[in-house]
Amino acid sequence: MDRATRMSEAVRIDPKTGRKLFATRAAKATDKIAGKGYSIVEDEALKTLPPPPRGAVFNAEEQAKYRKFKEARAGAAHYIRLEGEFATYLEDVYSGTPVPRDALDDDCEVLVIGAGFGALLLWYRLMKAGFTDVRFCEKGGDVGGTWYWNRYPGIACDVESYSYLPLLEEMGHVPSMKFASGFEILEYCQSMAERFGFYDHCLFHTTVEATVWDDAAKRWTVKTDRGDAMRARFVVLANGILTTPRLAKIDGMETFRGKAFHTSRWNYNVDLEGKRVGIIGTGATAVQVVPEIAKVVKALYVFQRTPSSIDVRDQRATTEEEYATWPHERDWAVKRRERLALISAGRTALQGNDDFLSGKVEAYKQQKVYERELTPKEMIDAQLNSNFRVMEQIRARVDSVVTSPKTAAALKPYYPYGCKRPTFHDEFLPTFNLPHVHLVDTAPTGVKLINERGIVHDGVEYPLDVLIYATGFEWMGTGSFNMIQGRGGRTLREKWETEGTKTFLGMHSAGFPNLFIMNGPQGGGGQFNFTRVAEMHAHYIVWALQTVRARGATTIDVTGEAEDEYAQHCAEMDVLSAPLRDCLSYYNGDGTAKPGSLAYYGGGQRWHDRREAAQKSMSPYRIE
Repeated sequence: MDRATRMSEAVRIDPKTGRKLFATRAAKATDKIAGKGYSIVEDEALKTLPPPPRGAVFNAEEQAKYRKFKEARAGAAHYIRLEGEFATYLEDVYSGTPVPRDALDDDCEVLVIGAGFGALLLWYRLMKAGFTDVRFCEKGGDVGGTWYWNRYPGIACDVESYSYLPLLEEMGHVPSMKFASGFEILEYCQSMAERFGFYDHCLFHTTVEATVWDDAAKRWTVKTDRGDAMRARFVVLANGILTTPRLAKIDGMETFRGKAFHTSRWNYNVDLEGKRVGIIGTGATAVQVVPEIAKVVKALYVFQRTPSSIDVRDQRATTEEEYATWPHERDWAVKRRERLALISAGRTALQGNDDFLSGKVEAYKQQKVYERELTPKEMIDAQLNSNFRVMEQIRARVDSVVTSPKTAAALKPYYPYGCKRPTFHDEFLPTFNLPHVHLVDTAPTGVKLINERGIVHDGVEYPLDVLIYATGFEWMGTGSFNMIQGRGGRTLREKWETEGTKTFLGMHSAGFPNLFIMNGPQGGGGQFNFTRVAEMHAHYIVWALQTVRARGATTIDVTGEAEDEYAQHCAEMDVLSAPLRDCLSYYNGDGTAKPGSLAYYGGGQRWHDRREAAQKSMSPYRIE
């Protein structure tokens, strides 16, 4: 098929509506892209934490140990911009050549940036509400968002799949495992897109470069790297919170002559079998990667600056009884997701108690009863003590599994549970008992030198054939907000840099009418399951669009007073719970984020209370 024919087929006209439909989904780059997630482990000893030590209290001595652990690592995190010679780390290695098409210079009602869970959920809700003049721009070659970009060996979701995957009832689907692999989740995303006609509305391999508000026309002009200049009444940012990879800044990294890539652009054309492989990082991604690649490599060197908390995973397959009964239970997954949202403790939520989530028991654990109502500080102290006991168990687990005392000591984390992203695995720790797997403890400053042959640390050179960067992502990074230009020509990033992060409900920012942000800074509505947050945000956006339509209006914005008050509330909630996050992690910008500038720490219900009050009074909104 010649280029002209392909271009004509990429954009066609729907004879029923007269609107443009698209066929820009890219082909898969290689059939080598395949894998699995968590394995089912039969050894009970690997699926159980040792009992908590008697009398374990987070006293002054233990607090000092945590403080020393944190302060030693202060200022050690340095990352580079992925541009110039490092731009290759952003290239799409999962899809074939972008489908050629003509540039678009037309109008639509709603334009959404992104094609992950948030966008898929939003499309379903918009479609059901009668909003069908909707268009999506996605920089990747297919749907999936984070599950499109992250396809490394061992990838899985740490929220149980029965609560995490959206629209399970509508799709008539039951996941195969309690904690689904990323490969299964991506296939599910693709199935949703096919079932609900999403592909007809999405422009793939299309990166938005500028979104500019035209106050006279009351529309956004959206410009892309494909030459598009589309106009939309409403724009929704649904491009995720962990989509931009971070690359550690290390001297000499550009001189390495072997193969190198970031875990979010896993190169399946690089055969790891029989190779000497190094991986930098031991965060949530590396914890999943290491056990899988250790099965095939000749030698594996794991370079660690800060250890993760390695909790029990206890993976299981979906039972025959569940396959048989759940599809016949009305709203089975929705009810399960709502029960999960009732659990306030992160570890308990991520363990996913089946009896409670399925409704077989009324409580997920015995609640502790106090003689009087605790003050906020007393509640935080109680949580810190509880978290300390869990961390003692996690540290004891390291000793019980890892045979080398030196390696075990390096793998023990000293910070509050949940301060850094918790990880769960039953094969990670045993991997370090294998003779060809080596932990290189680079604490507290991390890897500082790479040469053409490999990594050099403490005067020792580690020759490598392949170097893998498991150095994470920008958490709610504001880089993409630099392309959003609102009233008066000011960008969203400029506003937040001069005034501090200011939103209303995390969904609006004053001066940027008809713009909605999903899963962004200060956005609430869920607990530890971001699918529920996306669901709540999708319902909210539909409500806002219906409200504008019902009033015969053209724009919706919020008052400066409303967002000032909400931003202050976010900061207060952040400060109140800050002792629970007293370490260096992406949750607090490696210790540099201003209170209230990132995630919302007020709890799901408090956010919903504020949302409902706003929708009832309508005082925060400017609808014109």
